[in-house]
Amino acid sequence: MAQIRLAIILALTAGGSVTAADWPQWRGPNGTGATTETNLPVRWSKSENVLWKAPLGGLGVSTPIVSGDRVFVTSQIGSGVRREGNHPRLVQGGNAADAGETALGASRRSATTDERTAFLVESFSRTDGKRLWQFRLEAQGTLPGVHDKHNLASPSPVTDGQMVYAWFGTGQLVALDVNGTMIWQRHLGQEFSPFDVIWGHSSSPTLFGDLLILLCDHEPASYLLAVDKRTGKERWRADRGKGRMSYSTPLVVNTPGGPEVIINSSERVDAYDARTGTLLWFTGGTNRFPIPMPVFHDGLIYMSRGYRSGPYMAIRPGGRGDVSKSHVVWESATGAPYISSLVYDNGLIYMATDVGAITVVDAKTGQRVSQQRVDGIFSASPVAADGKIYFVSETGETIVMQSGRTPAVLSRNDLGERAVASPAISNGLIFIRTDDHVFCIGTPART
Repeated sequence: MAQIRLAIILALTAGGSVTAADWPQWRGPNGTGATTETNLPVRWSKSENVLWKAPLGGLGVSTPIVSGDRVFVTSQIGSGVRREGNHPRLVQGGNAADAGETALGASRRSATTDERTAFLVESFSRTDGKRLWQFRLEAQGTLPGVHDKHNLASPSPVTDGQMVYAWFGTGQLVALDVNGTMIWQRHLGQEFSPFDVIWGHSSSPTLFGDLLILLCDHEPASYLLAVDKRTGKERWRADRGKGRMSYSTPLVVNTPGGPEVIINSSERVDAYDARTGTLLWFTGGTNRFPIPMPVFHDGLIYMSRGYRSGPYMAIRPGGRGDVSKSHVVWESATGAPYISSLVYDNGLIYMATDVGAITVVDAKTGQRVSQQRVDGIFSASPVAADGKIYFVSETGETIVMQSGRTPAVLSRNDLGERAVASPAISNGLIFIRTDDHVFCIGTPART
């Protein structure tokens, strides 16, 4: 115990802190997919404006996170378990593979089939892409079955600038210092209930103050858990019953009545007190596969429920009980993406439906103001920066659009590798994770 306490002290004193230029979690500084970064690259290719390309030790679809001069990425080695049955695709009415929708790591699957399943956390230099360290965590227990487009390394890591927290689809959770030394670990799949959810767990951890908040909505047991980020010890746990499913990441929003944790789940949308785990309010009906994460801006929550052309809405936080009639500002019954989240920019909501419809919605009214068809398969969530929206297609192409009520395509930038992870932006650079690499996109002057 003395060694653990010493390691914690060293981690907290030697580490840094999150700055405005960092991308410390999935969906960026505020968990919204938006940043105030400017002078970002608009055009690139496999050979143009790629400052560096770093090979990854394993496979996964988690987003890279950036803190200071370091980039952190999680992945899995070993083939894992493919869930039985038909695996639905976003492309329908045609050959999905011909359209560019393929399985995770199809190009190198044979090289990993017989390898023992383990999870990796890797750190790279933001400046030149040099690998600084690699931490390996052996998979423990029965491996849950997953969809063949992802694996057990789907949750993105999160950092406070001092420690990095990585969570995997078995329920294994690890806290490392920024130099790759393990501070603590837990296995929620063994402590509470197996991580059994159709197609595999993908919710990412969320930091709030000194708490690490974890959504575990699975068929055997569903709960929302907050642990002390320094020690991993439980601070509160909210039982959510059995049979719920969620692949979404919680978002903490600040309100006059206190911080609320917003949850997108199969039964409804829920809000909990972030300090105690007390259920505050709820709204919305059932939704089969809730994947997208909420967005918060100027006192409103913008929520897409997910699944095929599902509903999306604006909700005012701060209510109590069923707020369907009192706090839902507007709601559209259909049209939202299956997987990707919404992004807000300058009074407008942007979304990319699964196979290429870019829709723009007025954030105040919910009215659609424009829609245009572009080629692409969109699982990654869009990001907004410097008056532009970046949409990453599974084919490896990023469509850059000028934001506005009638957005124009500025460029289409092809890296030539499958890309499902959402991009990260930090210090004027764009980081894109493909099956095989992390790409750092920028102009030479920005290094």
